[in-house]
Formats: sequence, C-alpha cells, structure tokens
Amino acid sequence: MNVLGFESSCDETGVALVSTRQVGVPLLRAHALYSQVQMHAAYGGVVPELASRDHIRRALPLTREVLAAAGATLADVDVVAFTRGPGLAGALLVGAGVACALAAALGKPVLGVHHLEGHLLSPFLSADPPEFPFVALLVSGGHTQLMRVDAVGRYTLLGESIDDAAGEAFDKSAKLIGLGYPGGPALAALATQGRAGAYPLPRPLLHSGNLDFSFAGLKTAVLTQHRKLGTAATPQQLADLAASAQAAIVEVLVKKSLAALKQTGLDRLVVSGGVGANVELRRQLDDAARRRGLRVHYPELDFCTDNGAMIALAAAMRLQSGAAQASLDYGFEVRPRWPLDQIDTPIPARRPA
Repeated sequence: MNVLGFESSCDETGVALVSTRQVGVPLLRAHALYSQVQMHAAYGGVVPELASRDHIRRALPLTREVLAAAGATLADVDVVAFTRGPGLAGALLVGAGVACALAAALGKPVLGVHHLEGHLLSPFLSADPPEFPFVALLVSGGHTQLMRVDAVGRYTLLGESIDDAAGEAFDKSAKLIGLGYPGGPALAALATQGRAGAYPLPRPLLHSGNLDFSFAGLKTAVLTQHRKLGTAATPQQLADLAASAQAAIVEVLVKKSLAALKQTGLDRLVVSGGVGANVELRRQLDDAARRRGLRVHYPELDFCTDNGAMIALAAAMRLQSGAAQASLDYGFEVRPRWPLDQIDTPIPARRPA
C-alpha cells in the first residue's frame, strides 16, 4: 500500500510517499519540503493568510517532485493522507482540499491525520526506531506534552503546558532579547556563546509534583532581566541571557521527562517536535539516559520540524494497525484545535448546504 501524505498545518509545505511492508515500519520512498521561513521573517512571525496562499503554490509541484524521486506515478497511490489538525485553519484547509480533490480524481480513499501524532511517530523514520510502549515528550510549536504511548492510537496524556509551550518560550525569549525569526534556533545558537548560570531565571512548576509545564513566567523573567540590562547590554550579556533562558527550559523538560518515566515504570523516551532538535536538550537527556540505563529516541533532524513524511507515516501505521480506516467521503473538515488524547473523538456531522 502506497500512502501519499500532505502536511500544511503552519509554515511548511510537506509531501511524502510511504509504502507499507509485511514486516516492520513502513518505508519512506521520497519526501519534499518547502519552508516559508524566509517569507515570514520580514514580519517577525507567521502571517496566516500568506502561509495559506503559499501552500497553494507549493503543493502540486512538491507532489510531482516526490513521485519522480520515488519512481512512482499517481496511479501507484493507494491512499491520500493529509493533516486535519491542529494548526492554522486556512493552511489546514489548503492541504485538506488538495488531498481530497486529488483522491477524488483518482478514486482513492483519504485519511485525515493528527499533526501531533505525526510528530509522535516520526522517530520510527530514524535508523534507531523505538518500540512500544514508551513515554513521549512532544515539544512542537505551541504544544508541550508528555504522553504514555502503548501502541498506535493508544495515547494517555500525562502532563501538558498550562500556558506557554517550550517552543513559545524559546521564540518569545528570543524576540525579547532582540533576535530574529525563527527565534528558537537563533536563541540556541546565541546560547552557545553564553554562560547558562549567569542569570537565576525561574524553573516554573519544576517541583509541582505533577507533570504539567508552565513557561509564561520564564518569559516574563527574561523580559525583566533584559530591561535591567538596558540598551547598553553587551553582546556577552545577551549571550548569557540566552544561555540562561535555554538552561531553564531544558532543565524543566529533562526533569519532567525523567519523572514521567519513573511514574509509568517505563524505560524508553521518545522526543519529537521542533524543540527536539535542540542540541542542549539532547545532550542532557542522553547524559541522564546513560546514568539511569534508559533509552532515548529522536527523529532525524530533517523530521523534527513539520514535514509530509511524518503525516504519510502516521497514516500508514494507523491503517496497518487497524487504528483507522480511509474513506471515500471527499467532503472534509479541519480541526485547528484538536487534543491528541481526543484523536478518536468523532468529528461533528457536516451541516447540509
């Protein structure tokens, strides 16, 4: 079975072709990705209308590129998958519309995929794929969650951010310091030149006794410290502030992840999403894993950010496991807000035109 997947939840257009196998994880045959980062950088953040329009321009050329790279044609496609949510409503509608129109033209079934499930399963594309069950740390954009994962589609929420997510803390702290867009990678790069203990920034909810996260207070502390430094702040002081902010975020993520493993009795952690590419986070988790006899799995760096491969893979794994069925109903809805632990909650029936 060949699954063609479309990702368009925010500011990356991704397309990929995945083939299921009798044994093992589905095979990624080809993928292509276009990032809108350069376009949005002029505005200091994602402009939803521009994102939607750009997805329209990129979807079909990327599809042709993927099929050519895989040595396949549209006739080889068995299922068309797309990101149903969560994400920007307009951007999601583009991917859903393209996928459903293409599937209708081919007479093939479609399957809407949860964006975060794509991230959660993306480490299965790596050279060192995990095994069920495991604890997943999802750190993608506006989401920071800890999940117990027993199988495809069997997810239990352990904890989540009650305000700003880790990715937002990176981006907002970067903006407060005066760094460009995208802020997370810029802050991480500057942090390599600073001292992590230079400023005593808070670690919100670190000792809360639960697995929830909160990063809004950290953002405020970065703002306060930056104002204290004033316009005369030296490059070293700004690097120190970046390093201190990163240290606070990473410490919370690491300690909460270890607490989740202890609470569940599991010894395998999967880290996925854009923040999962952070070098310092990986270093500290790997160090902790070596000391405690744990295993940590990450997606390949190419699959940390949004991409079509994770959507095609998630669709293939859901179909392969029986967790979902593709449909010949080409009417579509998107779900801009869609908690992962409600992934199997039925979508309300469409109103008649």
